[in-house]
Amino acid sequence: MTCLRKKLGLALVVACALAGATHAEVSRSDKNNPTAVIASEIGQLLGTEKSQLRGLSGATLAAIATGPKAAIPAKAETASKMPKVRLKAMKPVLQPEVHYSAAWLMSLPAPKGDESWQCLTEAIYFEARGETLKGQFAVAEVILNRVDSGLYPASVCGVVRQRGGGACQFSYVCDGSPDKMRERGAREIAARIARVMLDGAPRALTEGATHFHTRGVRPSWSKRFAHTASIGAHLFYRQPGARRG
Repeated sequence: MTCLRKKLGLALVVACALAGATHAEVSRSDKNNPTAVIASEIGQLLGTEKSQLRGLSGATLAAIATGPKAAIPAKAETASKMPKVRLKAMKPVLQPEVHYSAAWLMSLPAPKGDESWQCLTEAIYFEARGETLKGQFAVAEVILNRVDSGLYPASVCGVVRQRGGGACQFSYVCDGSPDKMRERGAREIAARIARVMLDGAPRALTEGATHFHTRGVRPSWSKRFAHTASIGAHLFYRQPGARRG
């Protein structure tokens, strides 16, 4: 069968070549017609192949007509049965933009929050309400830097209320005065600064400071800690070994 197909294909190629040659600008002999000879040979080949096909079974003929089936690779078949998993698009985490101005702060929605927000508001109010806005933001940075430092309590209220060595880390906590924020304007500013900072505003003023003091004093630790910023009446320092948040 294969031999017959090869002969048949060769004969067809020769016939096409010769048929094209009849139109070429060459001389030819009408007495010697090769097309007629080839047509006779093709007829004989087809007749032989037809007789051989008659001897085949129905199943064999059906297989020849259908052709070979393409096998599905094992990996592709396995992959097709795997459940489809939807991937969620990653959204970039955007930090809120900060403007160190009272007008910008007051344009924000009225702040509210949990105990951490309340503790941070009080610390800003009592420790820095007489400072510039940057000075108040800087004090908020110190408290949050302590929370992330690994050296102090891991909560805002824990940092603000921490005691040790017979003193408080933040003087207003144990100065004996009632912790009531009586100045409404200063309270509003402190509350809004606290909300912005707890919402993830960048700490861009103090270079990771964990301590501050007024210019009128010079505590012993200020000689050992790295001085990072000077803002208003306060000098800021970073304690060695403190992690950056």
